[in-house]
Amino acid sequence: MTGSLFSAWPFAWWLLVALCCAATFYAISAALTMPRHGSATQVRLAARLARARAATPVSVLKPLCGAEPRLYENLATFCEQRHPRYQLIFGVSSANDPAIAVVQRLQAAYPGHDIMLVIDASVHGSNLKVSNLINMAAHARHDLLIVADSDIAVEPDYLDIVTAPLADPRVGVVTCLYRARSVGGFWPRLGALFINEWFAPSVRVAHSTGSRAFGFGATLALSRTTLERIGGFAALKDCLADDYLLARFARDHGLATVLAPVLVATDVIEPTLRTLWLRETRWLRTIRSVNPAGFASLFITFTFPWLVAGALGYALLAGLLPVRGSGVALCAGARAAMAALATSTVGGIIARIALHARSSGGWRVFWRDLPLVPLRDALLLLQWLAAVFGSHVVWRGVRVPVANPETGEAAGPGHTLVTPTVSTAREPRVSASRRRAVVEVTDGR
Repeated sequence: MTGSLFSAWPFAWWLLVALCCAATFYAISAALTMPRHGSATQVRLAARLARARAATPVSVLKPLCGAEPRLYENLATFCEQRHPRYQLIFGVSSANDPAIAVVQRLQAAYPGHDIMLVIDASVHGSNLKVSNLINMAAHARHDLLIVADSDIAVEPDYLDIVTAPLADPRVGVVTCLYRARSVGGFWPRLGALFINEWFAPSVRVAHSTGSRAFGFGATLALSRTTLERIGGFAALKDCLADDYLLARFARDHGLATVLAPVLVATDVIEPTLRTLWLRETRWLRTIRSVNPAGFASLFITFTFPWLVAGALGYALLAGLLPVRGSGVALCAGARAAMAALATSTVGGIIARIALHARSSGGWRVFWRDLPLVPLRDALLLLQWLAAVFGSHVVWRGVRVPVANPETGEAAGPGHTLVTPTVSTAREPRVSASRRRAVVEVTDGR
């Protein structure tokens, strides 16, 4: 053998080397940045600094839909805040929604808290979550607002930490990362790895390079003034990536996005491959909808398939596989390619295991889920390929178009069905100005 396998396609081999090295470099970067943001030391310092400031009252908007597992426990964490004055507003679109009973249970358990339930079936656009927010916003009494997903749990200092940066008039939106908890068996465990070992590390890598182009549904804190400047929630009523666009529109007005150091917990409950596939391809299609170029480059972040490609490439060049044209009598270029593939493969394996270890939160979970790492990365690659196609996603059982219009029209007032603790005030008409196209990323929650 004379190494003709390399000589016939040298460009293809060097392209493979470059891609394998890039994947390894990303894995190393992700592993190194894991402990830097959201560490216990950072959170304690942020909480201490926040408590030293004069607290500003805040209204928390929690759109609900259905009785999710652990819904009461997650919502109860918002009732255990150290913040001296805050309002909790829960909104549903149907008088038959089982989440209503959960909110009523909260009201009974925390009678001294300002807890409000808004039941309003008005639909203002294609995004039903934003319709819910529009219906709830008229009942917010405070000038600071927080939008938070229904499936997250927070620590007692959460409100203090995420509202503190808003004291700076240059800050538009404060958001935060989240850590996934699997609720159930095998598929929720695999889904938790999607967040903990792919999404969250990618955000940390971007943050460490200076990027602030994000906005996550787990937490979006902003002032009423900022919300009005961007056209209110009505500006998002037909957008799939509402969380990202809320922060992006504020940045369009010269206001910064801040990633708070606090981490919240989110539940992964999908019990089957089909439900997990639908959720995660929705996330990926949402990224595609706002950042096509970034979406196209995501394949480099799925480490394990590139480790396999690098190992196979090395084996072919070394003659370890019975393929014609491979062998040990190699030219200098082939030997260099072999060395690069071997180095990137070994380095990538070490980095991927280190990333898994730092994401696991304990040795028991590390060993339990270690066999899932290759499957997780391979499934991500398949989902990425599937997300290239399709014009709709499934969200809460509803087909939603993968679209983020550049313009938003006024949201008309609608009738509000309320519980006895809620007024029947109608939402004012809000117009939204033209927005320029979006090009950054979102978590798609």
